[in-house]
Amino acid sequence: MSAKHPAVFDRQYRAFLFDMDGTLLNSIAAAERVWAAWALRHGLDVEAFLTTIHGVRAIDTISRQALPGVDAQAQARAITEAEIEDVEGVVAIPGAVAFLQSLPAHCWAVVTSAPKALALSRMHAAGLVPPAVMVTAEDVTNGKPAPTCYLLGAQRLGVPIGECLVFEDAAAGIHAGEAAGADVVVVTSTHCEPMLTEHGTIANYNDVRAQCDADGRLRLLPSTTA
Repeated sequence: MSAKHPAVFDRQYRAFLFDMDGTLLNSIAAAERVWAAWALRHGLDVEAFLTTIHGVRAIDTISRQALPGVDAQAQARAITEAEIEDVEGVVAIPGAVAFLQSLPAHCWAVVTSAPKALALSRMHAAGLVPPAVMVTAEDVTNGKPAPTCYLLGAQRLGVPIGECLVFEDAAAGIHAGEAAGADVVVVTSTHCEPMLTEHGTIANYNDVRAQCDADGRLRLLPSTTA
């Protein structure tokens, strides 16, 4: 666990907001299988293209390519359908299941760039129980790195965004959390290379535990076994 930004490990919060892919579960293999096939069909440099897909909505990924004659909405729907069908190898980030189970149900939400059907499919495959509050691709007009999704997550929980801690793994999501005005902690379990960040980092959820105080406020603390 990083000590670069100890404030997130000292502060109390009213809610935790979690990105999904790369933060609560690892879906890299499945996502890259689907997107690599799409990139090949459209004559893209697959290796370079795959570095751009994580943490953002499918519609935004496709629109950025500005491919002539491509219906981005239709292609995004097709990508989502393919990803829902392919959940082979989707697994929870170590410790995530127990960590989420330790949280009061009304104190956390998932804020993901995935469409809701895909989010539910992947969470089920990873053995994660979806929370009562989810913000998915359909809920916002502007996806990450825009802050709208995290502001909406806080609103749906009835909590000021300044009293939320955002768990993220990708640059777009980190920027979204920052822009929203939340504290951010970065989960590095799926990173192949170290990420330069001013935020606190955890390798996975075995590094930390959650403490809920008598007044219902949450603390992120080092695990006694980490």
